[in-house]
Amino acid sequence: MTDHKIWDPFVRLFHWSVAAGFLANAFLTDDESKLHEWVGYIVLALVGFRILWGLIGPKSARFSSFWPTRNGVTEQLSDLATRRRKAHLGHTPLGALMIFNLLASLLAIGLTGWMMTTNAFWGVDWVEEAHEALVTWAEISVVLHVAAVIWESWRTGVNLPRAMVTGTKRVPDDVKLVP
Repeated sequence: MTDHKIWDPFVRLFHWSVAAGFLANAFLTDDESKLHEWVGYIVLALVGFRILWGLIGPKSARFSSFWPTRNGVTEQLSDLATRRRKAHLGHTPLGALMIFNLLASLLAIGLTGWMMTTNAFWGVDWVEEAHEALVTWAEISVVLHVAAVIWESWRTGVNLPRAMVTGTKRVPDDVKLVP
């Protein structure tokens, strides 16, 4: 096994804070409570900071270091189909697509949530319906994300949840590492 330092403290704190905030708002808080509203604003602020960090943060946090390309996605799908064991030092191309999906979804959820608090959109059905549909989309995406992390951890032998806690990926020596 070889250890590779990859995730900086901000990325890890962001990940788990957004996960906690999203789960709290989706399943624990009353949809019409001030707590729900403020947790939503906190998640929205975290997403804003993550976007900024994706532009100015360390290399592994920058969007440019894991921008998904058609070739990268095709190669990863080919690796999956042929059962080639490759571990990516950072995010996989499919993982990057999920990151951008979740960031965009959270921004849209935050925007529609805020819109519902304004005089212009208070009680407007399409805004509430869009908000709820976006939350459902994000919930499905989170389930797929968790399932993919578990499966990829099993497939490659790299404990991805551990890496998102410690910041270090421990890669088996017999697994090809993609920088």
